[in-house]
Amino acid sequence: MHRTALTRPGTEAAVPARPSGAARAALAAAVLGFFVITFDAVVVNVALPSIRRDVGGGITGLQWVVDGYTLMFAALLLSAGSLADRIGARRALAAGMTVFTAASIACGLAPSLGTLVAARFAQGAAAAVMMPASMALIGHAYPDPRHRARAVAIWAMGGAVASSSGPVLGGLLTQLSWRWIFFINLPAAAAALLLLARTPRSPHRRVPLDWTGQATAVVAMGALAYGAIETGTAGLTAPRVITAFAVAAAALAAFVAAQARGRHPMMPLDLFRSRTVSVAVVIGFAFIVGYYGLPFVISLYLQQERGLSALTTGAAFLPMMLIGAALTPFSARLAERAGTRTLAVGGLALMTTGLLLLALLPASVPVWAIAALMVLVGLAGPLVMPPVTAVLLNAVPAHRAGVASGVFNTSRQVGGALAVAVFGALLAQPAGFQTGMRESLLIAAVIALAAAAASSRLAPAKRL
Repeated sequence: MHRTALTRPGTEAAVPARPSGAARAALAAAVLGFFVITFDAVVVNVALPSIRRDVGGGITGLQWVVDGYTLMFAALLLSAGSLADRIGARRALAAGMTVFTAASIACGLAPSLGTLVAARFAQGAAAAVMMPASMALIGHAYPDPRHRARAVAIWAMGGAVASSSGPVLGGLLTQLSWRWIFFINLPAAAAALLLLARTPRSPHRRVPLDWTGQATAVVAMGALAYGAIETGTAGLTAPRVITAFAVAAAALAAFVAAQARGRHPMMPLDLFRSRTVSVAVVIGFAFIVGYYGLPFVISLYLQQERGLSALTTGAAFLPMMLIGAALTPFSARLAERAGTRTLAVGGLALMTTGLLLLALLPASVPVWAIAALMVLVGLAGPLVMPPVTAVLLNAVPAHRAGVASGVFNTSRQVGGALAVAVFGALLAQPAGFQTGMRESLLIAAVIALAAAAASSRLAPAKRL
């Protein structure tokens, strides 16, 4: 059913009806799914020193606690996008949430670092299924582009709330035990599963899985991350590092060949014929390098170099995260008025400025100044990600929403995994923590600036 509204005398245009209760239930479930995915990506940063004191491990071990999650997330996202199209977004989200819950319990009960890393790998695999399924679920529930853009903005609130609450809540829970940062996922997961029970079956189509592409993607990403992480302790010329990078290069070449020649590729190369898709992938990668890499570096800096507690460290991130959460609900309307291109360029320029200033700060700077400059990075969140996500979904046919979502979010997670791997290696180098931190932030600033330039190639939107 549609209602109509007058546009000018003598004419009428169809205006989409309000979203149904089932659509709102689907959106709420997607929001909760995005919440736990993002929460577990950010909450662990402030708990890293406590985890090391309890189960051991140096910088390399802590990198795997973070990257075990992100790496599996990135490596499986492309197949997960196809899976969402194959079995339906609702079923895929429910399955992913169930596995995620079990893995969270395993993380909280882990008796050793190895067990914790293994459980984090399982969490990342489940998150890979949940992310594109949640985006595709919104795409199916909200067929109207304007309603979909606003639904995506609400969906992004799940991530924004998780990002803003994660550091402080993680610091607070760590005062009791770092294990509670994983147990807190259980109520949100239970609520999401109840909401999915009220959601109609999602459309689906039979899509063969690309096993060659999936295998080569896992090998390429795993070898690349391993090589980058080991560089910090073994050096760039160590045989195992050189071997890892060689394996990554060979696997990447095999992956591209499989996508070009395969009958059912999990990352169809023709998607990149769309300039919008190509630019969105670049933006997703670059944004997460800064937004994900910054908390990893600064959390360790504030606790190891400045002697702050986990709770105080989490509080230092609060202004950055709150500004993102406060502005996210308005991102769709801002995009309608200013255009996605303007917001993306402006947001990435703010991120570049914040990262550059943080890299150049003297070691004696007060913590409040660090917290204030991180706000510039926080502002980039609502200005960049929700509008770019909505534009991406509108640029592809509905039946390819899952695959496009998988490609986009893979670029984001690869950016996060490489940021932790490379930045951790720089922190562990003989030159010292301070030098590694500055180099890490400068690299993130340069990548954000390059993405701002790429964002200028997004098609301009008409102002409403």
